[in-house]
Amino acid sequence: MEIKHLIALFIFALLISLFKILYWNFGSEMLLIGVVIKMIIGIVCVFKILTTKKFKEFLNG
Repeated sequence: MEIKHLIALFIFALLISLFKILYWNFGSEMLLIGVVIKMIIGIVCVFKILTTKKFKEFLNG
């Protein structure tokens, strides 16, 4: 998974949080989905950082 995909998923998860903030229908469920997505992104980022040989490759990859 590339960094640009992780950033796009993180932005999507932040937008999902607006459902709860604005008290829209299914806001609690959408917030739960957003938190799970953020946790997965965090785990993937840590794994990618720990398995990268060079930091420059991490930024380009």
